[in-house]
Amino acid sequence: MSAVSTAPAPVRLFLSGNEAVALAVRDAGCRVAAAYPGTPSTEILEALAREPHPGLYTEWSVNEKVSLEVALGASMVGARAFCAMKHVGLNVAADALMTITVTGSEGGLVIAVADDVGMSSSQNEQDSRYWGRFAHLPLLEPADAQESYDMARAAFDLSERFSCPVIVRLTTRVCHVKGRVIPGTPERHEPRGFVKDPRRWVMVPGNAKPRVSSMYERDLALRAASEASPFNRMVEGSDRRIGFVTSGPAFMHVRESFPDAPVLKLGQSHPLPLAQARALAARVDQLLVVEETEPLLETELRAAGIACRGKDVLPPTGELSPDVLKPAVARLLGEPVTELPHAPLQLLFPRPPTMCVACPHLGIYYTLAQVRNVAISGDIGCYTLGAGQPWNALDSCISMGASMGVALGMDKGRGEIDAKRSVVAVIGDSTFMHMGMQGLLDITWNRGNVTILLLDNRTVGMTGGQENPGSGRDIHGEEAPRVDFAKLCEALGVRKERIRVLDPYQLPVLFKALREETKIPEPSVIITDRPCVLIDHYEATPPYRVIADKCTGCANCLDVGCPAIHVTRRDSVVKPSGKTVDLAFVRIETAACTGCGLCVQPCAPEAIVHAKPEHPVKFLHKQI
Repeated sequence: MSAVSTAPAPVRLFLSGNEAVALAVRDAGCRVAAAYPGTPSTEILEALAREPHPGLYTEWSVNEKVSLEVALGASMVGARAFCAMKHVGLNVAADALMTITVTGSEGGLVIAVADDVGMSSSQNEQDSRYWGRFAHLPLLEPADAQESYDMARAAFDLSERFSCPVIVRLTTRVCHVKGRVIPGTPERHEPRGFVKDPRRWVMVPGNAKPRVSSMYERDLALRAASEASPFNRMVEGSDRRIGFVTSGPAFMHVRESFPDAPVLKLGQSHPLPLAQARALAARVDQLLVVEETEPLLETELRAAGIACRGKDVLPPTGELSPDVLKPAVARLLGEPVTELPHAPLQLLFPRPPTMCVACPHLGIYYTLAQVRNVAISGDIGCYTLGAGQPWNALDSCISMGASMGVALGMDKGRGEIDAKRSVVAVIGDSTFMHMGMQGLLDITWNRGNVTILLLDNRTVGMTGGQENPGSGRDIHGEEAPRVDFAKLCEALGVRKERIRVLDPYQLPVLFKALREETKIPEPSVIITDRPCVLIDHYEATPPYRVIADKCTGCANCLDVGCPAIHVTRRDSVVKPSGKTVDLAFVRIETAACTGCGLCVQPCAPEAIVHAKPEHPVKFLHKQI
């Protein structure tokens, strides 16, 4: 009679890639975790903070550079440390990163970077795998949630084995797609303590130069480790006409599209395991490198003398899904190309991204749209949407904090043609603290003629309402010191008389202040102080409705841009002058309206009034 196993069944969880990384960080015995929120990486730190673990400190840092420096400090005292960011955030952290690659790390130091392949929520599409090459660091690429857990956890051991940071490169597809995860047994790691070693940690040239050679020695050891890594594996296949080298979620697309083809699946993609790639190339007629987005592996394989195809067959941007792979490979093999069937597109009413009902930024852009002869330098955040309809009130948006430097450049570079044009910079509270403060200091120091609109909504709105130093709460929602933006701007060189704190729902006051400040030839700051409608600080008031008989169809209320206002019918009338005027009659969705009153102020016929109190309203914004 066979024995019956009494071992407990393994725990199975259903997690996104971000949640799986967070669990791995916790189970690996990490002591310090820091990040700046940015889609698609935000949920990693949120998950860590949501379930506090004894001995694990978590924080939202003011920017990605600071988060990496906090993690490095923890590593220097022998603790395991972690930081997370999106791809453009690693650009910000690169100043610290490129020196840490020389110093190395002590306690396990893991950097999770999330690439937004396809640019669903980013201003560019960059390939963070370059940082593994540039910084001479090992780089791991999970393809699903289980690998996100396994690789993030293994990254701490790899970091301590080679005394260097390890990069875990995720993509949007991995970050947000959920899958089954079987976690391992949690570990506990105690910090070993800080050992003073100025030759290692004080990176003056005399100390840095001798350490560079050890970085290249580490490269050789890492290459050998990559050849033996369990994360690099050969998936056998019977169809030898073509073989694939791939990594990350692209592996899933390859297996779905070509289940009979042999595949070299790279989990530790840097350093590249050339011996395994060379072995696969010898067994197939053609070798195709499938990678999102840059041809890094392809270039390295060709440099090593391994014949392969890549971006000459596949597109250089976007996800390499089956509907992209199958036609491309069919052409490569000389087979008929079968176009995948597509459902006919329905004629839908266009739904561009817009701001929320009663968003405090609505009044800002309504006002800016009324101001003439002004150049508006924008920034990264919810308020970037001011570039769209109906406002069309942003002229540039480049990177975090760029509104300040761009505005100063506009001011200093303008010629006679722009002599009478005012320059305005628009920036949010979290972005200002992330990278805008230095720009404002540059404006005041160099006597720039710029008016700054600092939009304080007490949260990091675009990425989901995270706390920041201006919200008065920390990552756990506990009370924390709150930045006084007026005093901060004064400390950065703006004269106290040129700093105004206003309610963005008061349109006449806002318009008057903007008109006055843009005429004064020195730096000035207008701070708008209203909380985001999606956070607990916001207090709704009774909603409004439209008296249909009084509405003249002037559409002034539509210029505010509030999505709670709906057009019920359109009409046109011909005036005695012969001019045709388009009319738009409206109603207000009272279930969404929070009573901010923005639409009331431009309504000339006074057709917008409070809804009757006997009709109770459930505010939808509290349910989001």
